[in-house]
Amino acid sequence: MHVHILGICGTFMGGLALLARAMGHKVTGSDANVYPPMSTQLEEQGIELIQGFDPSQLGKEGESQPDIVVIGNAMSRGNPCVEAVLNRGIKYTSGPQFLSEYILPERWVLAVSGTHGKTSTSSMLAWVLEDCGYEPGFLIGGVPQNFGVSARLGNSPFFVVEADEYDSAFFDKRSKFVHYRPRTLVINNLEFDHADIFSDLAAIQRQFNHVIRTVPGEGKVIWPAEVDAVKEVIELGCWSEQEQFYASPTKGLQVAQGWYANTIAADGHEFEVMFDGESQGILNWGLIGQHNIENAVMAIAAARHVGVAPHHAIEALTKFSPPKRRLELLDTVNGIAVYDDFAHHPTAIETTLQGLRAKVGAGEKASGKLIVVLEPRSNTMKSGVHKDTLAESMSLADCAFLYQADNIGWDIETNMANASIPVAVSTDINDIIALVTATACEGDTIVIMSNGGFNGIHQKLMSALK
Repeated sequence: MHVHILGICGTFMGGLALLARAMGHKVTGSDANVYPPMSTQLEEQGIELIQGFDPSQLGKEGESQPDIVVIGNAMSRGNPCVEAVLNRGIKYTSGPQFLSEYILPERWVLAVSGTHGKTSTSSMLAWVLEDCGYEPGFLIGGVPQNFGVSARLGNSPFFVVEADEYDSAFFDKRSKFVHYRPRTLVINNLEFDHADIFSDLAAIQRQFNHVIRTVPGEGKVIWPAEVDAVKEVIELGCWSEQEQFYASPTKGLQVAQGWYANTIAADGHEFEVMFDGESQGILNWGLIGQHNIENAVMAIAAARHVGVAPHHAIEALTKFSPPKRRLELLDTVNGIAVYDDFAHHPTAIETTLQGLRAKVGAGEKASGKLIVVLEPRSNTMKSGVHKDTLAESMSLADCAFLYQADNIGWDIETNMANASIPVAVSTDINDIIALVTATACEGDTIVIMSNGGFNGIHQKLMSALK
């Protein structure tokens, strides 16, 4: 087929393009901003990219039109290409539905869901299967460094997918993951997010209930026993086998079942994996933070469902490199470590800082200051849903510098007035760079947090630090 993708440079849609191309289809696509790294990845695979949404890209009516147009969830009515597709009667579908109909049939789908940690956990799971000889396919909302691409078909029935609860398209408001019909479902956690499409937590829980309904009875749902929001979803009905994870080792010992971890190193780079009260081995790796411990155990549990022995999974994870932008050390400039992190929710911000604080130390034993540079960019953050919890989420840092973009509907500086750490707010990226450069000293750690490009601040700041 000739597959044309609207919104092709998003991580999901770009990954889908790679899969369609690997299946032998002719793939073209367009986006409002065709930019690296996705544009480079796609062009290297021979995929033609078009800037903008002029309907001429769809060919002449009745002649050279695509066989199917895949419409990304960022597209809406009024978009010139969307209107042309509808007016001409061209066959169209959503990205998740295309994946479900053309790629996932007859696959053993391992889906990783939850508010936080989806990209990291699915990357870990895909790598464990790869290292243990399973040659899985995958579609991940990031670029796992062990693979260098965000998606591939694989050479086995096993397919790992990052299972997002965001809606599928303007014409399909179901969560993406409802299309995937997983045999192994991981639920990492569950909080209120995506305030632009969900009215409350209950609306999100309803979607999680829907995906649980698609897991076969012989399938497995792996979930955190101490997260009430997930427990409430399970109580709505679960017809599959279950395994539980306990963030508290004490609780795991009490029930003598399920998964938990005994932390050995305070920063989380070494821990013991436990299942049903028995040690499965000790993982010593390059990642830090309690959130990554939990992600790893979930990945090990999911891999076990398809036959990977936990000690083999642990060995595989010693060679794991985190995906781009997941607490990624960009460089150390004049003794100042600069990290890039995708965190854009107060819980994710807090857990990231917990790991870094354990790494750099506290008080007189600290190796230097822990400095946050944050862009509140997600739709939920811009709407002000998290404005009252944002300051507290950064309390483990020594100071923070926040960017007030024009499209943020609340005054950040006012809400930071009672923060427990010094917080500077600016509407100018260059001002933030100057302030951070004047503050940072040798031995300090800077973590830049945003789920977007942050106006290229990463390279600009490192150049300034030099």
